[in-house]
Amino acid sequence: MTVAYSYQPTVDIDKVPTKTLYTGQKMPAVGLGTFGSDRFGPEEVSQAVYGAIKAGYRFMDCASIYGNEDQIGDVLKRAMNDFGIEREEFFINSKVWNDQHDDVINACKKTLKDLQVDYLDLYMVHWPFPNFHPIGCDGDSRSPDAKPYIHEDFMKTWRQMEQLVEMGLVKAIGTSNMTIAKMALLIRDARIKPAVNEMECHPLFQQEELYNYMINNDVVPVGFCPIGSPTRPERDKTAEDLVDIENPVIVAAADRLGVHPAIVCIKWAVQRGHVPIPFSVAEDQYVSNLKCVTENPLTEEELEAISRIDANNRLIKGQVFLWEGADSWEQLWDLDGNISA
Repeated sequence: MTVAYSYQPTVDIDKVPTKTLYTGQKMPAVGLGTFGSDRFGPEEVSQAVYGAIKAGYRFMDCASIYGNEDQIGDVLKRAMNDFGIEREEFFINSKVWNDQHDDVINACKKTLKDLQVDYLDLYMVHWPFPNFHPIGCDGDSRSPDAKPYIHEDFMKTWRQMEQLVEMGLVKAIGTSNMTIAKMALLIRDARIKPAVNEMECHPLFQQEELYNYMINNDVVPVGFCPIGSPTRPERDKTAEDLVDIENPVIVAAADRLGVHPAIVCIKWAVQRGHVPIPFSVAEDQYVSNLKCVTENPLTEEELEAISRIDANNRLIKGQVFLWEGADSWEQLWDLDGNISA
């Protein structure tokens, strides 16, 4: 491989912690989210990926529905050539979208082609039901074909996920937006168990019960919206939402460290034990998001104080996936411990 110029990452990669999946794979303890929401286009996101790789990121969290995997593939290839980075040094994941639950293998092959890689380190089922919504829709959008979680249908999707492992196209498989009730059935019935569950997780929505369930079952929690996702789509904003980076406990820790409160949220995630995937297209922000986990940890007292501010403040409610007859987004999340029908 030809290296265009001498390269030294901004962040000392050797100091970035890792998590070990039950498969034995090492996952960097901080990843780069690539969901541009409705605010950033594919070109902006892909250029941020290039800059983040240059800075030292090696974990990229992708998904077909983000509409930017082909652009990310171009910059991955360019970055590997420019910086002399081998494919094996990256941890790259993607997700199958809801309308492709019946065609997982072809969906994965398209992602591989778009990302210009021979395999994925992790492939996830983006949501546990095949309900679809148009890109850029508002919060009132509903599909007439939407339906609740049906375990037999989900297992048909999961068997295709397992086949991807057997084909050598992916190294591990996982889930996203699962609940304990759904995950318990999957763990019971899977031939190849999930290695990761991606879930909303930030100081004001810690999901302690779900987090502990994943840890106890050797499933690594990956947390999206780690700082409260201020750039999330408008459909996912409500008047009741709280702002993590304005919480006094978070602000106090940030003042002690002389950093932005967002940095405290990321430090907390890594020290707690789950993997945050912050998103930013601003170089100073994505560099700080990675560098912060290599230095100046939070104190035990600060970690304890943050553990007490959980406000059960879910931001991504998923109301656009509701089916006919469902009257509340809460039915998506099995809050009473039973799968909603």
